[in-house]
Amino acid sequence: MESPVVYFKDLFSKKLKINAIALAGREQVMHRPASPLVTIIRKEIGDHVRSWRFIVLLVLIVLTFLASMYVSVTNIKPAAAGEEPQQFLLYLKILTTTDGSLPSFHIFMSFLGAILGIGLGFDAVNAEQQNGTLIRLLAQPVYRDNLLLAKFISPLIVITTLFLSLALLMIGGGLIITGVRIEIVEILRILAFILLTVLYVGFWLSLSILLSVKFKQATTSALTAIGIWLFFTIFYKIVVNMIVKAFLPDPAFLSPDDIMYYNNVILNLLRFSPSQLYTDATTVLLMPTVRSLGPLTVEQMAGAIPTPLSFRESIMIVWPQLTGLFAATTACFALSYFFFMRREIRS
Repeated sequence: MESPVVYFKDLFSKKLKINAIALAGREQVMHRPASPLVTIIRKEIGDHVRSWRFIVLLVLIVLTFLASMYVSVTNIKPAAAGEEPQQFLLYLKILTTTDGSLPSFHIFMSFLGAILGIGLGFDAVNAEQQNGTLIRLLAQPVYRDNLLLAKFISPLIVITTLFLSLALLMIGGGLIITGVRIEIVEILRILAFILLTVLYVGFWLSLSILLSVKFKQATTSALTAIGIWLFFTIFYKIVVNMIVKAFLPDPAFLSPDDIMYYNNVILNLLRFSPSQLYTDATTVLLMPTVRSLGPLTVEQMAGAIPTPLSFRESIMIVWPQLTGLFAATTACFALSYFFFMRREIRS
């Protein structure tokens, strides 16, 4: 008969072996290396946060935000004078109220958002190639599409964190200064405004990444991106007005229906500009009383109930603008992906 000491010794040794194997498996799972995409995203986020370029843009946006909030808070009482208490949404008024000395924050972002996107992406690829790090990076087990996705995702994470922080700062400051609690509909509209702003900045980011893939010099891609931004922001409206005056009939000889038709044509032409799409969408999201982005007839206004629109109705109005910005962003990123996959990186 086997000795009990030997039996219990074997039993305990088996349990220790099983526990050691389980512990080794858990340690292996915990120390499993991250995927190349996650590693590059972390590295890019760190580079963006520590760069002087991002710090300057961050200071510019924060100062603009604080100045707009100060003007809005100091003029919030006159803005609330003609509003019914159940229809007054304080935190949306903070984002839109102004005394004329400074534009509201969403108007500022139509300019600064483009600069932020261009500043974070104009040298995403060509600077890596000029420094000689691109060929070394791709010599590792890293796919090209992982590199390009990291170049696009990491700035979006930084931008989303920035605007969420500004929104929380605005809400916290409003609670401290006014003591008015925020409504659910205000939270939804502010979150939709943040997502729309991230999408708008993402368009200019994808465009600048496309130019950084297409051009070998970072200065060339930066100047081209700034030229495109200036054209759509300043000169595009002038060109559209010149075309309208040259080809459309004199409004004095047109019927009201023809005038409305031509006004809609002009608005549709202006909406080829990303800044126009962003301004239209943010105006509807932050101002629930805006019922349409185009001209309305007297018959259409006759049956309208003078109440603010619901969040769902506002989303339905700005859905074409949202899909337009998303489609433009996707098209620019798809083109950059196409050119980058076919690019020779050894020269």
